[in-house]
Amino acid sequence: MTESVAELEKRQANLLLKKCRSEYSVEIVMFLVFILLCTVISLISPNFLSSRNVRNIFWQATTMGIIAIGQTLIILTAGIDLSVGGIMAISAMLGGVVMSQFGLGMGIATVLLCGLAVGIINGILVAYARLAPFIVTLGTLSITQSLTYVITDGSSITGLPTGYRFFGYQKLLGLPLYNYILIGLFIIGHIMLKKTKLGRFFYAIGSNEEAARLAGVNIKFNKLMAYAITGVLCSFAALILTSRLGAIDPDTGSGIELDTIAAVVIGGASMSGGKGSLVGTLIGVFFITVLHNGLNLTGVSPFWQGSAVGSVIIISVLLDGVIRRR
Repeated sequence: MTESVAELEKRQANLLLKKCRSEYSVEIVMFLVFILLCTVISLISPNFLSSRNVRNIFWQATTMGIIAIGQTLIILTAGIDLSVGGIMAISAMLGGVVMSQFGLGMGIATVLLCGLAVGIINGILVAYARLAPFIVTLGTLSITQSLTYVITDGSSITGLPTGYRFFGYQKLLGLPLYNYILIGLFIIGHIMLKKTKLGRFFYAIGSNEEAARLAGVNIKFNKLMAYAITGVLCSFAALILTSRLGAIDPDTGSGIELDTIAAVVIGGASMSGGKGSLVGTLIGVFFITVLHNGLNLTGVSPFWQGSAVGSVIIISVLLDGVIRRR
């Protein structure tokens, strides 16, 4: 009897391992590539594994990682959000203006509400007006960036309240609070995608929107939710970034949309929707961060760094296709 129970447990363990290998095949390969990248950079630059540089990597990954969670949700529904940098800028700038006049609490609330509002607008235009996500979010990016410069005539906001620096400098058990926030948000997002109806609806919409609609899924509402959640995450990332820097600049978040899309794609998500995971996105976030960091440490010209990142994205997509076909 004891042997049969042991055999049953072994069989179950093997089935679970096989399921994980099948479900996360792309993520496993990209994680191994990530380890290889870290090994190569550490051999070239001894400073790569220093405690100071590791802290710097986690800090650089925080803002991108938080936004990449929302970008993953949108890409799973076969959409895309190019406005994430603009949402960061406009929400931080409006929050800074309100904060200077009405206090810390109103300022933080304005930051979060502004991100939510822009996200909802994107969602309404994409889901209910049925406009192309690329066009909608590209237009939103231009509008938000323009308004950000209009609000303060292109100048930065400094002299922020001391309490505003909480998210950027507070530590817990010796580690910065934003490290816990980043990991906590990824865990919550992963559970939401795997264990809740909303997460399953995102996958269903991206896999086959018509089939999901016939199955009773509210396509418009769930697409709206993806963009709304992303808007809030963008504003929260802006809150952490500006609290760390101690100032709010009009170009906050500039160019981050490309890095977040790259992180999601490198993590194994399909741009046609329905495939991807936050486990892969987390790997992609640190892959992009380490790549940028390593190129800086090894003295590669900034003019070449874009080519390196672009090449990695193309190779990742090709690798993803090969793995999925096999």
